[in-house]
Amino acid sequence: MRLGVDLGGTKIEIVALDERGDIVLRQRAGTPKEDYAAVVSAVRDLVLAAEAELGSRGSLGVAIPGVISTKTGLVKNSNATHLIGHPLDRDLAAALSRPVRVANDADCFVLSEATDGAAADYEVVFGIIAGTGIGGGICVRGNVLTGAHSIAGEWGHNPLPAPYADETPGPLCYCGRRGCIESWVSGPAFARQFQCETGRKLTAAQIADLAAAGNASATAAMERFLDRFARAIGTLINILDPDAIVLGGGLSNIDALYRELPDRVTAYAFAPEAPARILKNRHGDSSGVRGAAWLWRQDAMAEPVPW
Repeated sequence: MRLGVDLGGTKIEIVALDERGDIVLRQRAGTPKEDYAAVVSAVRDLVLAAEAELGSRGSLGVAIPGVISTKTGLVKNSNATHLIGHPLDRDLAAALSRPVRVANDADCFVLSEATDGAAADYEVVFGIIAGTGIGGGICVRGNVLTGAHSIAGEWGHNPLPAPYADETPGPLCYCGRRGCIESWVSGPAFARQFQCETGRKLTAAQIADLAAAGNASATAAMERFLDRFARAIGTLINILDPDAIVLGGGLSNIDALYRELPDRVTAYAFAPEAPARILKNRHGDSSGVRGAAWLWRQDAMAEPVPW
């Protein structure tokens, strides 16, 4: 049995996968606020309760909004700031008396979709989580590529490519830089831009719905959003040339992305021979937690492959 935990800012979710990859148990609990020790205890309690219910002990993988530093062994780059600077994998291993694999939530997302999700038939897969932020992960032949500094796929913190005059220096990003892709095409960024332009406070999904209904202001905002997203993905294709790109997160539910982005991306990429293959995720909100469980495959499976 494989257990996966998705440790988010507001909730902790656990699933158990059987040998076929089917979910046999799913439970959720609230995430303790700003209390690292309480977070470790909450994960431990969820795992032990799940195992007690199923009558079986499992391997454990955990998805987090951040990474474990290869240099220090401590959590870094997490918007759940109370995790930063702690050896989460070691603390969970001690609490549960077993090895624990901890990985970035975008890496877990792409692993899930490349294993038995929307991109299961493709060799090189890039996963984009587009929602509150913009995250990314890379999976090649079933292995997550983490990188020398555990930041492979952190595409959202590249600058927006080919900015127009009115896009420089760009919005301030939480990382301290300006003009990051995340500061332009995340859900909150899109909503802020629309509010500045129109005075209307709507979500990204509501703006997309208005555009689909023919509203002129929403259509113009959507056009700018799609162009920025396409520029960003075009540069990604030039570097990685993936067989498929899978979208996840809240923005992945906007149907226009799958109609509009492939041809727009092709216009910005370097001489591709076909439109970009951009897919909607198969497992929805479950992809991250399922991918955490898939961090353990077979006993002989190697650790996630660094690049």
